[in-house]
Amino acid sequence: MKCIGEIKEQLQAACENELPEFIRIYGADSRAGVQKLVETARKRQDALDRERQRIEGLRVYEERYKEYAYICGIDEVGRGPLAGPVVAGAVILPRDCRILYINDSKQLSEKKREELYEVIREQAVAWAVGYATPERIDEINILQATYEAMREAVGKLDPKPDLLLNDAVTIPGISIRQVPIIKGDAKSLSIGAASILAKVTRDRLMQEYDKAFPGYDFAGNKGYGSAAHIEALKRLGACPIHRKSFIGNFVEI
Repeated sequence: MKCIGEIKEQLQAACENELPEFIRIYGADSRAGVQKLVETARKRQDALDRERQRIEGLRVYEERYKEYAYICGIDEVGRGPLAGPVVAGAVILPRDCRILYINDSKQLSEKKREELYEVIREQAVAWAVGYATPERIDEINILQATYEAMREAVGKLDPKPDLLLNDAVTIPGISIRQVPIIKGDAKSLSIGAASILAKVTRDRLMQEYDKAFPGYDFAGNKGYGSAAHIEALKRLGACPIHRKSFIGNFVEI
C-alpha cells in the first residue's frame, strides 16, 4: 500500500486525463489523508468539466458556419497605447479544435497567454500576425492602420480562409465573407486565439523596445498611458516609437 506522501506526489504529477483513474483507485481508501487528496482530485475534475463546457460555448459561431472549410478568427491589440505598433492576429483552427482556457487575452494571466500562444501555433491550421507602425498610425489614423494590419495578417495565411470571424469590425478591402461579433474575443474560440497571438506578439515587441528606449517602462506599461509613462514622456520627450498623433496633450510635437 502506498503511503499518503506517495499518493500526494502522484496527484501532483497527474495530468488531466489521469484524474478519473486516480479517483477510481483511491476513492475507496479509508484513510482521511487519502480522502482529502481524492476530494482535491474531484475538484480539479469538476473545474476541468466546467472549462470543457465553456469551450463548447465558444464554438457556437464555428459550428454555425461549419459549412466553410477554413474559418479564420481575427483580432487586434494596441489601438489605445501612446507608443508602439498595432498588431493583428489571424488564426485558422482545426474544425474539431477544443484548446482549453482560450479566452479574451485581457482575461488571462501573462503566464497563461504565453502557454496558449505556443499551443495555438502548434495546433493551428494556419496563423499569422500583421503590423502597423507608429509612423503608419500617424499617417492614416489608428482605425485605418488597424484595418491594414488585419489585411496583412489575413493575406499571410495559407491556406486562405473562406470566412472571417472578426472582433466587432468589418474590414474594408477584403472580399472574403466577414462576420463581425461584438466582444468576439470572449465569444468565439477562433477570435480568442487570434487575440492571444496578437497580445503575446505585441507584448514581446514592447519588451524589446524597452531595451532600445529605456526610461519609459515599455516592458511594464506596453506603451499605454500610465501615470509613470506620461511623466517619463514629459521628462524625456518622445522617442521614435511614440505615436505623434496620440501624445500632443503631453509634449510639443
